[in-house]
Amino acid sequence: MEIKSVAIVTGASQGIGQAAALRLARDFGAVVLVATSKDKLEKTACEVKSLGAEVTVCALDLREPQAAETVVAAALERFGKIDALLNIAGAVPQIDLFEMADPQWDDGMALKFHGARRLTIQAWNMLKASQGSVAFISGSAVLDPNLDLLPSRRLMRPSLHSLRHLPSRESKTGYRSAASYRGSDDRSPAVLL
Repeated sequence: MEIKSVAIVTGASQGIGQAAALRLARDFGAVVLVATSKDKLEKTACEVKSLGAEVTVCALDLREPQAAETVVAAALERFGKIDALLNIAGAVPQIDLFEMADPQWDDGMALKFHGARRLTIQAWNMLKASQGSVAFISGSAVLDPNLDLLPSRRLMRPSLHSLRHLPSRESKTGYRSAASYRGSDDRSPAVLL
């Protein structure tokens, strides 16, 4: 049986990533779930299956450089293609800008920026072949905004936003890219699909 479409969702063990995986399970034939917590991923996997999609679980840390290759290889081995990549993993630390130390910034960038960058580059040719889509999702504290933490959230956005321009060199391929942010008032929720 041929799978109609395959999506990779990072951060799929909880929050926005889990919600995205469950929503995609309704429209995609298969979903590759990526996060560090195998137990939580297995719970999400059961829910994805109950919605009718096939599933593969990749319990690994996208901060590790080889992780992107592992995820793409797992998707291709099981399903043979990639139609969508949702880079959701990682959250901005809920710390005041003046209290955040370099290791906290580095950790956030390693996952939210470099993990997404490596995974996108690794999946790029498959996404081009399927005329697929990439989404970079950044949404923190949507339900309970804390204005004291706003500066640190705002400073993470430019690096994530820069990834939107990856497909500009591929403009004739039909490749699509999307970045999703909350509205300018930081109170409206991020829209995924």
